[in-house]
Amino acid sequence: MTTLLSSLATGLGQGAVYALIAVSFVIIYRATGVLNFAQPAILILGTFATSVLATQAGLPFWLAVPIAMVLVALLSAGIERVAIRPMVGRPAFSAAIVTVGLFIALLVVAFRLFDSQPRTVGDPWQLQSICLGGVQTEAFGVTGCTGGVLIYENAIARFVISLAVIGLLGWWLTRSKLGLAMRATSLDQETALAQGISVGRMFSISWAIGGGLAALAGALLGANGSVVQATDALFALVALPAIIVGGLDSLKGAVVGGLIVGIAMALTKTYQPVYAPWLGTNFENVVPYLIMLVVLLVRPYGIFGTREVQRV
Repeated sequence: MTTLLSSLATGLGQGAVYALIAVSFVIIYRATGVLNFAQPAILILGTFATSVLATQAGLPFWLAVPIAMVLVALLSAGIERVAIRPMVGRPAFSAAIVTVGLFIALLVVAFRLFDSQPRTVGDPWQLQSICLGGVQTEAFGVTGCTGGVLIYENAIARFVISLAVIGLLGWWLTRSKLGLAMRATSLDQETALAQGISVGRMFSISWAIGGGLAALAGALLGANGSVVQATDALFALVALPAIIVGGLDSLKGAVVGGLIVGIAMALTKTYQPVYAPWLGTNFENVVPYLIMLVVLLVRPYGIFGTREVQRV
């Protein structure tokens, strides 16, 4: 039971980061109708910016992250203005292909910036852990928990920070005038234009928010003392099954899908080597896509996605 609870805590922390990335996808998709495949590269650029500010410029982690978010948000808005805005009126598939090209280009830039060297964003939690309901032990540099549940503080921090930011974003979208304008644009662009809303401005803001969220996810990805490389951009691709599971146009679905994927991966990593070793190593990386296939067979539009009705 203690192993199960510890795995669940780890899965919730990781799943919250997946949810954050999934929300960044959904914000852009709802506003523009474009599935932005460049998000993984934007995420890793956020990690790089946080690393430079925290380790080279010497800024505190809590200051480096917001600055990195602003920088990446401006970059993301600029990408929308230069590369995506000219695609307005074209088929959504064409714009999606453009984002694939952007992903490749930005990933090359990330490789150049990383200079093939792993980087770190620091460890604000110093790998500290909490032993709930037991006695914490230390042996040979390994922390244990006798008779209780061992939970690392970085898992708690990831969960709290991610869901707090998503909650604030949801509140802002429903309460602020600008947030309501973004929601109106996502529902019907022509009607929004008729009401005097600048659709182009809403596009830029949605891309800026998506970029900022991706940068935060990138910072949280590396904020456990581990090293980060440009290839870790592929981490964000796990968010794709999450948004498909939750529903491509649903913020609530993105959160639920991210948590489901995170928990499923954590439980698989813990129990699969024991009960199904024949599945091979790293099988937890396959699990999100298996969940996605099952959901697509049952609910093709996702758990909370909008069901499309077509007249024949």
